[in-house]
Amino acid sequence: MPLNRRKFLGTSAASGVGLAVAGAVVAPSVAEAHGGRGGGGRREKRYSFTVLGTTDLHGNVFNWDYFTDKEFDDKDHNDVGLAKISTLVNEVRAEKGRRNTLLIDAGDTIQGTQLSYYYAKVDPITAKRGPVHPMAQAMNAIGYDAAALGNHEFNYGIPVLRKFEEQCDFPLLGANALDAKTRRPAFPPYFMKRLRTPHGKDVRVAVLGLTNPGIAIWDKANVQGKMVFPGLEEQAAKWVPRLRSMGADVVIVSAHSGSSGTSSYGDQLPYVENAAGLVAEQVPGIDAILVGHAHTEIPEYFVENRATGKKVVLSEPLKWGQRLTLFDFDLVWEKGRWTVEKVGAQVLNSNTAVEDRKITRLLADEHEKVVAYVNQVIGTSKAAMSTAEGPYKDVPIIDLINEVQRETVAEALKGGAFASLPVLSQASCFSRTARIPAGEVTIRDAAGLYPFENTLEARLVTGAQLKEYLEFSARYYVRTAAGAPVDAARLTNAEGIPDYNYDAVSGVTYEIDIAKPVGSRIVGLSFGGVAIDPKAEFVLAVNNYRASGGGNFPHIAGAKQVWANSEEIRNTIIGWVKAKGTIDPGQFASVDWRLTRDGAPVF
Repeated sequence: MPLNRRKFLGTSAASGVGLAVAGAVVAPSVAEAHGGRGGGGRREKRYSFTVLGTTDLHGNVFNWDYFTDKEFDDKDHNDVGLAKISTLVNEVRAEKGRRNTLLIDAGDTIQGTQLSYYYAKVDPITAKRGPVHPMAQAMNAIGYDAAALGNHEFNYGIPVLRKFEEQCDFPLLGANALDAKTRRPAFPPYFMKRLRTPHGKDVRVAVLGLTNPGIAIWDKANVQGKMVFPGLEEQAAKWVPRLRSMGADVVIVSAHSGSSGTSSYGDQLPYVENAAGLVAEQVPGIDAILVGHAHTEIPEYFVENRATGKKVVLSEPLKWGQRLTLFDFDLVWEKGRWTVEKVGAQVLNSNTAVEDRKITRLLADEHEKVVAYVNQVIGTSKAAMSTAEGPYKDVPIIDLINEVQRETVAEALKGGAFASLPVLSQASCFSRTARIPAGEVTIRDAAGLYPFENTLEARLVTGAQLKEYLEFSARYYVRTAAGAPVDAARLTNAEGIPDYNYDAVSGVTYEIDIAKPVGSRIVGLSFGGVAIDPKAEFVLAVNNYRASGGGNFPHIAGAKQVWANSEEIRNTIIGWVKAKGTIDPGQFASVDWRLTRDGAPVF
């Protein structure tokens, strides 16, 4: 049954114990019970059930790419979307018995596609008599039992998130999302459901939801002074024993946190970003963890708990609805209680399924509205531009992003104390398939350059700090000796650094010598043809993710903020194209940086 958030917060949070939330009581299914003979010829009581899990759906309902305006495809021929997940869920429920399954999610639901953006910004769900969010409609129709909060749930502000929560027929969980003043849960910490067995003894399954502490950094503008996000291990250690004391036979954690134990925000918070493995290792009493946030595929991974020696199974299904995790539990009745005898995990690939017509019909109108929206023509381009070589060359399409950001910041600073300082700009290659065609340019073309909801800021940096910033960024390249063959496909992403954590800076010129070791690669850094004075001051136009510590780049998070706004950079680009009417690369494109080896260009 739906959770009443006000009732929950008024009772459980005040008591500090929590309220057991019972799901719909289900009828027994003898077919799913496994019998056996115990000692003395007594028949053992056994029961099996399955927990299905998704994560990082990021607004994907249809198997559709709104940036290319065609069916989604990638090099591995993955498919995406809840419509395909729905078919897989229906198949599992038909096999296992609907009464013997739970369906949960590990967060990042309402941000990521133009479909989700449209109903947050263009036709917002928060408007009076506004629409129901497509993700709420789809997840309600599929029958989710619970979902953990992801960090991207906060991108559009708390009012949008609260409205989405109101529209969902299932609870959004966040045991470590606390009210900043009271330190009480701002969302339900857990969900509990009874599964009726053929033996007259219900199995009580608890799902604890944990979100990412990085929200405090990445969405500081939306949550500061309103919510705080302590570490996952700390809150799991608090809640798991409570759930056991409340009678939970099985405890599952849905964690919007990767398994690696690493953080992208360095020491800015005393918490680990990707802490799911640490939770399994440090907190006794957990049977399984649905992992999210990292956008990696982990079919089945076991972590031994240090206190008990018990192995905890972790699984992370691939993002966007490309995979569905299945946790299969086998229980046995022992000493007056249900005990987990065995649990394993696997993932199903959504490209093996057709889209569920129930879901596609439900949201056909919303889909068509968004397709029409993104195909609006907003200007023209004198030349075709692509990001295909953007990770290792200074290409015009990345220069376009930097030009929009530089112009926007320079205009905002006019007449102020920092108007005389040079404005530089950073940008990343977020997608290697983004393009601006020659001729007509649509919203989807411009938006495809910036798939994230980042906003723009301006920070004050010195020449010395800029040099260190660029050195840090240059770690992205694999060290390659002078004269050695160069394979562009293997040159980037050293140490697993993603494309979005490599920054090119415009407004200055420099070389990156990839034959040199990390930390001493930036050569000839200059401004206006003159070597940069380490004490010189610059204004750096930077996205809020980087400015708030995302990627752990040096200096920038602590640098003085001289300007910021709340408009997504994506919309700033769209507005710039509309205002200009024509995109002319000849007016902004230049080769300001290049890869070299001992002074010789790599390309």
